[in-house]
Amino acid sequence: MKRLYFWAAAIIAVPVFLSSCSKDPLKNMSESDSRIYVTQSDTTANFSAFKTYSIVDSVAVIANNRLESKAVTDYDLQVIAAVKSAMQQRGYTLVTKAAQPDLGINVSRITNTSTGVMSYPDYWGYYNSYYDPYYWGYPGYGYYSPYSSYGVYQITEGGLSIEMLDLKDATKNNNKIGTVWTALARGSGVFRAANAASQVDAFFSQSPYLKTIN
Repeated sequence: MKRLYFWAAAIIAVPVFLSSCSKDPLKNMSESDSRIYVTQSDTTANFSAFKTYSIVDSVAVIANNRLESKAVTDYDLQVIAAVKSAMQQRGYTLVTKAAQPDLGINVSRITNTSTGVMSYPDYWGYYNSYYDPYYWGYPGYGYYSPYSSYGVYQITEGGLSIEMLDLKDATKNNNKIGTVWTALARGSGVFRAANAASQVDAFFSQSPYLKTIN
């Protein structure tokens, strides 16, 4: 079984009043407000039984479900350093892969790009709210399009992903390595170096069970 946590940097729950002075919450949303953090964990895992861990020295760059490269940019190094700091605070000891750690940690930058076509059958009618035919000297008239209008759009979504693997019990599970914890951050500025540490802090803040007893 898995725990599933969703947490947004800010939740807006205030009455909305129609006023010329009122602000649109979405238009005035900061980068930190837009980011969403999701963590999942195996509810059967005993995280206090793990004592040591090892973490990758580079970040996997995954685009459209394909591993493209491994990176060590300033952002990547800051994410790795933030994970190390958080794990140390929770009582885990960093060791090398050769020391057979209890946990292994992967870090990935994931992007997916999709393309689509949107139809605007009433394209000119849509703009009636902006321009009135009276402007051109034809009061009482409307707009229409003698042909179908289409638009092509492309969307690229990105996210920071962290996986925690159970290396300690791999031999007990027919040599299969199980994932006991995952974290994903999405939103504006998710790949900005200045936000690396705060994003990792958000993951661990909503995962209080990640701790060991020395």
